Amino acid sequence: MNILERFIQYVQIDTKSDDKSGLTPSTPGQLVLAEKLKKELETMGLEVDLNEKSYLICRIKGNLPEAPSVGFISHLDTAPDARGDNVKPIVHENYDGGVLNVGNGVFINPNDTPDLQLYKGHTIITSDGTTLLGGDDKGGIAAIMTAVEEIINDREMARGDVVIGFTPDEEIGEGGDNFDVDAFGAEFAYTIDGETMGEFNYETFNAAEATIKIKGHNVHPGNAKGKMINASDIACKIATMMPAKARPEYTSGYEGFIHLCEMQGAVEEAQLIYIIRDFSRELLEEKKEIMKAIVSKINLEFGNDVAEISIRDEYNNMREVLEENKEVVEYAKRAYEKCGLPFNIKPIRGGTDGSKLSFKGLPCPNIFVGGNNLHSVGEFVSLDAMTKAKDIIVEIVRGIGESYSR
Repeated sequence: MNILERFIQYVQIDTKSDDKSGLTPSTPGQLVLAEKLKKELETMGLEVDLNEKSYLICRIKGNLPEAPSVGFISHLDTAPDARGDNVKPIVHENYDGGVLNVGNGVFINPNDTPDLQLYKGHTIITSDGTTLLGGDDKGGIAAIMTAVEEIINDREMARGDVVIGFTPDEEIGEGGDNFDVDAFGAEFAYTIDGETMGEFNYETFNAAEATIKIKGHNVHPGNAKGKMINASDIACKIATMMPAKARPEYTSGYEGFIHLCEMQGAVEEAQLIYIIRDFSRELLEEKKEIMKAIVSKINLEFGNDVAEISIRDEYNNMREVLEENKEVVEYAKRAYEKCGLPFNIKPIRGGTDGSKLSFKGLPCPNIFVGGNNLHSVGEFVSLDAMTKAKDIIVEIVRGIGESYSR
C-alpha cells in the first residue's frame, strides 16, 4: 500500500477518545486500529508487541550495533471535539490556492487559514464536512508505516535499530501515562504529530488543570433574602475575576493562558474547570497563585467553606530535556536539509506524548505531518507534506547510520 491508501483506510476507523470512560484505551476503536497495524507490520515480517491497553511496539533490528536506536511514535486516537465515525475522506488534487469547498456547507478560506496557501499545487485531503478527518494523528501513523516499509526494503542502508510506537488517548492527555520507556528501548524518539510542513517542535507548554468547587445554600427564593448563597452566581463571579487578557483568545506565541473549559452549576453546587498553560514554569506558578488568590477573596466575601480549588500538574515543557540532548535536534535538522525543507523551529501551544516521554527518560521532539484546522470538521492534511514527513523519518534513520558507519 502507498501512503494515501493507508491513510484512507486508517481514518475510516472511529478512534475518537473519551475522557469520561475511565478506561485505557478510552474507546474500543483504538484497539481495532492497533490490531490492524499489528497485522500490517507482521505481514512485513516484523514482530509486534500489542498489549490490552493498545500500546503497540515494533522493533526493527539494524545492522550497526554501535548506532543508537531511534524511535518514531504516533497516537491512535482522534480528538473528541467533533464526530469521528463514518469519516468520508475527500481527495482534492492539485489545490489551486483558493477557497476549498469541503462539502456540507464547510469551506476552508486561506484568509482564515493562511497555511493553506503553502499547499498550492498539493493534493489536499479533507472529510466531507460532517466529521473530523483524523489526520491528527493518522497522518503520522501513515507516514511511519510507509517509512517502515521503505526502511526494511532498503537492504543497503546502514542503520541502528528502529523502534515504532503507537499510543492511545493522546488527545485526552493520557498517551504517555502507561508508556513503558524501558520496553520501548530506544535512546531517543520523535513523535510524528505536528502541523505545517517544515515545522519542528521541541518546546511545549507546561500544563496544569484547576478545578474550583463552590458550595451554595439553597432556600425557597421567596424567602431567600440574607440566606441564599447561589453557587452558580459565585461561579460566574469567579470567572469574571480571572484576568481577561490571560484568556486563550487574547494570547499567541510564547504567551500562556488561563482557560475556562467547563462550567456546571445549580444553586447548591457549581464547578469550574480550567486548564493553565505557560512555556515558563515560573509563569505557570504565577497563574496558579492568581487563581488561588481569587478563591481566597471569594471565601472572605461569602464564607471560608464556599469555594475550594485543587490544581493538578499535567505535563512539562520538553525543552528542558532536549536542551541537554541537542544531538536529537541535529539529526532532525540534517534530515530536513536532505529533504530540501526549511528547519522551522516553532513552539507547540499545547503538548504531545513527547512532553511526558521526555521527562520519563526518552527525549522526544515532534515532526510535522502537514495538517491544519485540527479538531474541527474543517481539518485538512496535505498528502505531499505527509509524504515529506515519511521522507524525514527515513533520512533520520539513514543519517544516524551514516554518522556511525564512517
